[in-house]
This record gives sequence, structure tokens and C-alpha cells, in this order.
Amino acid sequence: MQDRSKICLGAIVGVHGIRGEVKVKSFTEQDKNIDKYGVLTDQNGRSLEIKVVGHSKELLRVKIKGVDDRNLAQTFIGTQLFADRDVLPPLTNSEEFYQADLIGLDVREAASGNVAGKIVGIYNFGAGDILEIKVKQSGKLEMIPFNHAYVPTVNIKDGYIIVNSVSMQFEPDDGEEGAEG
Repeated sequence: MQDRSKICLGAIVGVHGIRGEVKVKSFTEQDKNIDKYGVLTDQNGRSLEIKVVGHSKELLRVKIKGVDDRNLAQTFIGTQLFADRDVLPPLTNSEEFYQADLIGLDVREAASGNVAGKIVGIYNFGAGDILEIKVKQSGKLEMIPFNHAYVPTVNIKDGYIIVNSVSMQFEPDDGEEGAEG
């Protein structure tokens, strides 16, 4: 879903019990607030009214209105939950942005200022946010950590980020070569 007026607040990743509850990975600042933004929509535009009913480890237990059995709940696994941007808290300064705003930004190299690619995805597999970049020169996809060491500048207004490298390159540790153990 590339609609800039919608922001993904979470994703349904499993089911809980036999009464239609689903497990949701929330992307909101306070995970339990995912149901505070009114009726959400899925990636196909279908409206979903949800209510947080508890936690299951690091995930939320959520009830979807009209889903009352496990079999129906299982059909929702993989569903992304979107809210209209205008119901979300306003951004208070130019340093703040929603992660969805990163998709499509130009990626410029710090050394030259040249456009090296475009951001095509942002992920978090548990150890921090990762940017997926389509490299202009090769057309390959590269992933880099989304942290200040790799991405010192984010400029949403002008449509670019600056990166120190478009790939994760590791230098040999000079202190370990030839070290005796």
C-alpha cells in the first residue's frame, strides 16, 4: 500500500485461543494504543474495528469486531492495519517523521552528494530498523542499519537521506590479525 494518507500501525501475525482473537505486532509508540485511532483499514481497504484485550508476550491480543472463531481469525494472518494520517498525532518538528515517509526517498552518498539509490523498504527483525535500498548503479537491493552511523541525515522535506555507504562493508579488525592466542 503506497497511499501516503495512510500509516501502517501494525500487522496481524497469529491467532490466540478459539474465540477469534488475533496477535498483533504494533508499530505505535505505545503498543496498546493501536485501537485508539478509530476504525482501521487493511491493505485492501477493508474496514476493521479492533479492540486490544491483552498481551501475549511482546504481542498484543486483539479482537476484531465480527470475528468470533479461530478459523476466521486465521484468515487475517498477514493483514496490515492502517490508520488515516490525519488521526495520528501531529509531528512537532522537522526532525520527526513517520517511517512510511522514508519509502521512495532518494539516497545520497555523503562523500559525493550523488544519488546512489532509493529507499524501497524499512524493516525491523528485532535488532533495530533496517533500510532496504535499490542501488541506482547496479539495480541490486542492499540493506543497511537505520542509525546515525550509516544515515547521518534525513531530510523528508526535500526528499532525501544521506548515507555513509549503500552497503554494509566490514573492515578487517587490525588488532586481531596476527595476534597470538
